[in-house]
This record gives sequence, structure tokens and C-alpha cells, in this order.
Amino acid sequence: MKYLIVGLGNAGAEYDDTRHNIGFEVVDHLANQFEVEFKDDRLGYTASFKYKGRTFNLLKPTTYMNKSGKAVAYWMKQHNLKPENLLIVLDDLNIDFGKVRLKGKGKDGGHNGLKDINAMLGSQNYSRLRVGIGSNFPRGKQVDYVLGKWSKKEGIELPDIIKHCAEGVLSYGTIGLAHSMNKVNR
Repeated sequence: MKYLIVGLGNAGAEYDDTRHNIGFEVVDHLANQFEVEFKDDRLGYTASFKYKGRTFNLLKPTTYMNKSGKAVAYWMKQHNLKPENLLIVLDDLNIDFGKVRLKGKGKDGGHNGLKDINAMLGSQNYSRLRVGIGSNFPRGKQVDYVLGKWSKKEGIELPDIIKHCAEGVLSYGTIGLAHSMNKVNR
């Protein structure tokens, strides 16, 4: 069984440690945990590891958030995968900081990365792990907030959240979506 695990974010040092790059941070955690290194590949950074008889292919698109669908579609085709073997890890303004939601399908919720993935795949029927970043920003400052660095308080809690999400990815690939939702959603 093979999976494509896509961490959404923006490539480039100026985006490191920003709320919008939580997807990158989760797949980075998995790569470190399984001692694999990302390589600069077509449309993204890729790595893979095996766990409990499953292959987890990690992807960090380099197409920038709003064009994530191009990289996802390409790597789905390269690995000959169906949407049920795709998991997108992303930030979500509509969920409080620290909350995590694993779902089997759904709308884009205003997230530009998901909008592009939906358009490129022609489907919304793939799993997503939404990581809450909250919405504590003044009116009209949404872009500054999502592209902003984590606060000191958030930074203290972040490692536990990332670890929880990484465990959720492994659970998704080994015991399936339904059982993992009970375990992961908090």
C-alpha cells in the first residue's frame, strides 16, 4: 500500500516558521523521525519511507501554495495513486490554534492551496489533515497573519501539535481514515 502525504506550504527561507507552512513542518517531522532526507525533485521536495508494510511518499510542493495542485497531480500520476491514497496536511484559519481535524473529503474552506488541488484533480474526495492556526488577526490582515511567524506562546505548543499530526499521518496509513479520525481529531 502506497500513500502520498503532501505538506502544504511555500518554499523559501522567508516562509520558514510561518503559520502557512505547518504542512511542511509536519512532513519534515516525519522525514526526521524516519531518517530520510528530502531531495529537490520535479515540482517539489520528495522523500519516502516504509512503516508497517506501507510506503509513505512525502511531498513539499515548490509551486507555492496557490499552485499546489500542479505538484499534487503530477506526483499522484508518478506514483499511480488514487485519491483515497492522498492526504493533504494544511493550515486552517477556521479552526482554533492547536485543534486538528482529519477528514475524508470536503470543500476548500477558502484555502487557496486546496482550491487549486480540487481544480487540478477534478475532485474533493481525498483526505486532509487540517491544523488549526486560529484567526486572531485584525480585519484585512489575513495574509499578514498566515504568512506571519508563530507567536512565542504558539511556538512553545507547536512541537506537540506537529508530533500529534505526524502520528495522525502514520495512523491514517496503517489503520485507515475512520479509526484515525477518532484518534486524531481533538
